[in-house]
Amino acid sequence: MTFAQFCHRISAPLLIATSCLATTAYADFPDKAITLVVPFSAGGPTDKIARDIAESMRKTLKQTVVVDNTVGAGGTIGTARVARATPDGYTLLVHHTGLSTAGLLYKNLGYKPDDLEFLGLINEAPSTLIAKPNLPAKDFAEFRKYVAENKDMNMANAGVGSASHLCSLMLQDALKTQMTFVPYKGTAPAMTDLMGGQVDVMCEQATNATPQIEAKKVKVYGITSLKRATAPALAQIPTLNESGLKGFNFSVWHGLYAPKGTPPEVLSKLNTALRNALKDPELVKRQEALGIAVIVDGRQTPQEHKKFFNAEVARWSKVFSEAGIQPE
Repeated sequence: MTFAQFCHRISAPLLIATSCLATTAYADFPDKAITLVVPFSAGGPTDKIARDIAESMRKTLKQTVVVDNTVGAGGTIGTARVARATPDGYTLLVHHTGLSTAGLLYKNLGYKPDDLEFLGLINEAPSTLIAKPNLPAKDFAEFRKYVAENKDMNMANAGVGSASHLCSLMLQDALKTQMTFVPYKGTAPAMTDLMGGQVDVMCEQATNATPQIEAKKVKVYGITSLKRATAPALAQIPTLNESGLKGFNFSVWHGLYAPKGTPPEVLSKLNTALRNALKDPELVKRQEALGIAVIVDGRQTPQEHKKFFNAEVARWSKVFSEAGIQPE
C-alpha cells in the first residue's frame, strides 16, 4: 500500500465522521434564547415590527427571542454588532430600507452587507406625510403651495439614513424645493416635537404615525405608496401619487439577517420560522391594522431577498447622486 492510499483510507472515515458531527451539532438548534438586534430606538416602527416577528418566530423555534435595541449612527452600530457576532444563529438583525443606503452615506461602516446572511423580507410599509397640528394647509394641494411660498420650512427625521430621512429626500426632490432637515436621535423625539409644533413636517412610517393621526395630534397630507393603506384609520387618506405628485412611491421594507458564515442548517431553520411567522394570523392582523403589507412572494427566501436588496442599492445610489449626497 502506498502512503497516498494509506492516507485516503484513513481520511475518508474521518471526513464522514466530521460531516456527521457538523450535522448533529445543529440538530438541537436553538437550545437557548435568540437575541434579535434592532439598531434603532425602542418604541419606533422597526422596534414594533421586530417584537411582532420575534413573538411569532418563537412559536416555531420553541425558544424565547429577545429584542435588544442597539442604537446609534443611523443603525450602523447595531448592524456592525450582528456582523461581528458568532455565526451560530443566536444573534440576528432586523433592519429596514436604510441597510441598502448605509454604504452610500458612511465611508467607515464597520461592516459590509456581505458580512450578513440574508434570511428573507418581512414586510413593506407605506409612510405618511404628516405635519404639526397648526400648519395652515388643509390638504396636499394647499400644502404644495404653502411649501413653495415658505422657503424657511423645516422637516424632521429620525437621523441620517433613517426611513424618514430617505422619504424626505425623495419628497424634496419631487416638490423641487429645499427644506431644512432636522435630524433627531430616533422617531419618538422627532414625533414629540412635531406634535408640539417645534418642527413643521415629517415623513413617517404608517406603523408609527397611525395613533397620532387617529388622535388628530398631527395633520396628514398623504400616503407615500402607490396604493392606499389598508388600515381603517388610513384607508380614506389619498396617496401623494393620486393627489398630483405623479409616480411618487416610497415604502419601507424590513428584512431579517444573520452573521455571515452561519451554518446552512441553522439558516434553513430560521427561514422556516420566518416564513411560518409571516403566515401567523395574529401577526398578519396586527400588521394590516397598521397599513403594512406582509411579504407573501418569493422575497421571503434568502435568494430573492438578496436580489431585491441589490436592486435597492442601485436605486438609492441614483437618488443620492442626483441629490449630491456623498458618503462621510
